Amino acid sequence: MTQRLSGKIAVITGATSGIGLATAKRFAAEGAQLFVTGRRKDVLDAAVAEIGGKVVGIQADSAELADLDRLYERVKAEAGRIDVLFVNAGGGSMLALGEITEEQYDDTFDRNVKGVLFTVQKALPLLGPGSSVILTGSTAGSTGTPAFSVYAASKAALRSFARNWILDLKDRGIRINTLSPGPTKTTGLVELAGKNEAQQQGLLDYLATQVPMGRVGRAEEIAAAALFLASDDSSFVTGIELFADGGAAQV
Repeated sequence: MTQRLSGKIAVITGATSGIGLATAKRFAAEGAQLFVTGRRKDVLDAAVAEIGGKVVGIQADSAELADLDRLYERVKAEAGRIDVLFVNAGGGSMLALGEITEEQYDDTFDRNVKGVLFTVQKALPLLGPGSSVILTGSTAGSTGTPAFSVYAASKAALRSFARNWILDLKDRGIRINTLSPGPTKTTGLVELAGKNEAQQQGLLDYLATQVPMGRVGRAEEIAAAALFLASDDSSFVTGIELFADGGAAQV
């Protein structure tokens, strides 16, 4: 069976857990040479060992421009180009209007908007015709969720980035798409409910009731959608928002 990313150089930010880790494992299995990032070295090292294949781990915070420079210097020196850029690093927290703090706003927008902007912009010299950029959005960017407005707004910004950047780059043959997962069982999601396992399961059970398919997603299912956008199977697909959400944002 042909590997769909054979010979391709892929960079995945925020690849130490959840969707990023699942996607890194899938890309490696499909033949990609990988460069992956994470903010904590011990967690990054563990992820690299789990991913296997041709993978290099680079400790980096996507909101720190010097870290991005260091990342791309390494990629340029060792691979010379980027064929797939999966901009997955990000995160957020829950605070209702009236309780939102400047700290929460700065943290969320630095990670989800500033980090994404400069992750893509600084990669441009390494991206050539036919390359694929994938931004990790969220159904939260299209729907309403109590106490989640700052995160939701940051993800809506990414959808806007994709629509505009494909026009900025129309002469370069670079595809940019947004992948928007619905509720997916990841560490980042369940910890929104705190550290208590019963509360975490309660959150997952509640979210499942909001999904037409009646369950939350698996990280591997989002990775499969990312693979489509990364591969030549989507060679005429750009500027879209691909929902992998069990129908959550479609009704």
